[in-house]
Amino acid sequence: MSKVLVLTATISSEENSYSLELKNRFLKYYKEAHPNDEIEEIDLNTFPIAQQTLNVDNQKDYWGKDAMGAINQLRNTDKLIVVSPMHNFNIPAMLKNYLDHILLANETFSYKYSVKGEAKGLLPNLKVQILTTQGAPYGWYLWGNHTEYLRGTFDFVGAKVTTPILVSGTKSAPFNKMKPQEVIDEFDPEIKLAATEF
Repeated sequence: MSKVLVLTATISSEENSYSLELKNRFLKYYKEAHPNDEIEEIDLNTFPIAQQTLNVDNQKDYWGKDAMGAINQLRNTDKLIVVSPMHNFNIPAMLKNYLDHILLANETFSYKYSVKGEAKGLLPNLKVQILTTQGAPYGWYLWGNHTEYLRGTFDFVGAKVTTPILVSGTKSAPFNKMKPQEVIDEFDPEIKLAATEF
């Protein structure tokens, strides 16, 4: 049995969210393939550390017990599923706030005993699946590639990152005339395979 943590970062409502539909479809197939796994879902809209932005006034207390609680949660998790749409060419601020809390030297990565200045990731227990969406077709905003940013971040902390699933072009034809469920239907075989193998 694996412990699975799902982090969701979207401001869209359930009926209008491509990323939530992607998450729901992935979890449906995941649960079918791994019925005994323990799954915990966190909506970052309601997660306290995801609401705290690092600034000059709070940096001394930013990595307190709440941040350490989130880091320990990751240490005790086998699989992490990160669900994120693109907001203004990047991940949503609530997910960035979460990452700012958990990306802590000597806790999730370390330069101690590093070779050539390369960091060592301290979360090798974690297997990560990234599920992302964006309104623009792939390639329009590669300078703001939120999917690769997430992949690189979790690779940096030593996690084993599987191939991300990106649903792109949701605001362009033909997807912009389709409901989120219909768009996700177009990616169904890829989602099912990834969920079964994760």
